[in-house]
Amino acid sequence: LAVSRPAVARSAAVEMANPVVIGLAADSGCGKSTFMRRMTGIFGGECKLLDIGRETNTLVSDMTTVICLDDYHKWDRTGRKSNPEWPDGITALHADCQLWDKMAADVTDLKSGKAVDKPIYNHITGELDPDEHVEPTPIVIFEGLHPMYDDRVNEALDLTIYLDITDAVKFAWKAQRDIAERGATIEDVQAAIDARKPDFAAYVEPQKAKADIVLQVLLSDLIDDPTGKFLKVKLIQKKDTKASPAYFFDEGATVEWTPNPSKLTTNPPGVKIASYEDEWFGAPVSVIEMDGKIEDLEELVYVESQLCNAGTKYYGELTEQMTKNKDAPGSDNGTGLFQTVCSFKIREAYETITGA
Repeated sequence: LAVSRPAVARSAAVEMANPVVIGLAADSGCGKSTFMRRMTGIFGGECKLLDIGRETNTLVSDMTTVICLDDYHKWDRTGRKSNPEWPDGITALHADCQLWDKMAADVTDLKSGKAVDKPIYNHITGELDPDEHVEPTPIVIFEGLHPMYDDRVNEALDLTIYLDITDAVKFAWKAQRDIAERGATIEDVQAAIDARKPDFAAYVEPQKAKADIVLQVLLSDLIDDPTGKFLKVKLIQKKDTKASPAYFFDEGATVEWTPNPSKLTTNPPGVKIASYEDEWFGAPVSVIEMDGKIEDLEELVYVESQLCNAGTKYYGELTEQMTKNKDAPGSDNGTGLFQTVCSFKIREAYETITGA
């Protein structure tokens, strides 16, 4: 696949095996874009918007195509506010706002190695733009609010991931952005979150029970910090998937670890790491977690040395990827660390399925 022209690499890979299809579910503003940049970087090649000469949400590289599920909205922004079916309006989170048949047809065709002509939701104008032509690549990722909601789509996915940002963290992140950039008040922020809660709880959140891997982000247990600057992050991994779970030190053991401060530089309250077995909606899982912030990403190699089955190809690859993305949000805490481990697990699943 290491050729100079992306189109040649893409074509050759598709001939070897049908695409591996990944589903990534999360609410808006929960870090999906940052996650995609980390993931595509692991496979190499530049990741950029599909060149169709106009607005698009589809990201492509030599190995990957990332499709935004907002493109399958049934109505444009005006139509969601009021239309004959929903005169009082409907949110984008509601199941009745999605083109399920088209979504299912496209994911099935792409998984079979067939190109599709798919819709576009224009985030700038809020309108539904003419279709775009999308060719399959070795890995196709459907990311957005509902990749696991429809059974036909969910059954076509080879690996599923859910970004579970808890309510307290959502509030902290949204408050920082909206108050600083949009002049909102605390009451405005809470009202905006509350307005989405019923449809989020009904149509988006239940997908975390289906997901193979859940990246859960909580406020820190080490310090009282409602601003979300310090976070506790868990990587919850089901055992019966195409990607076997990562763990610290000893598989199946319960581990609580405070890294040596002379090997991992931190500011108070420091960093704590854990690894243990658990259950997630009745399914056995392996969990790794990290609480706190890291000051020097180069020193992550010390943490990496104790992390087993991370899906890396060589010692230091995890630290290398983290330092490469050092300016990305979450790089100094477990968000960036476990997004990167998750990305290696996507690569592992791809190789397990295709034998590549």
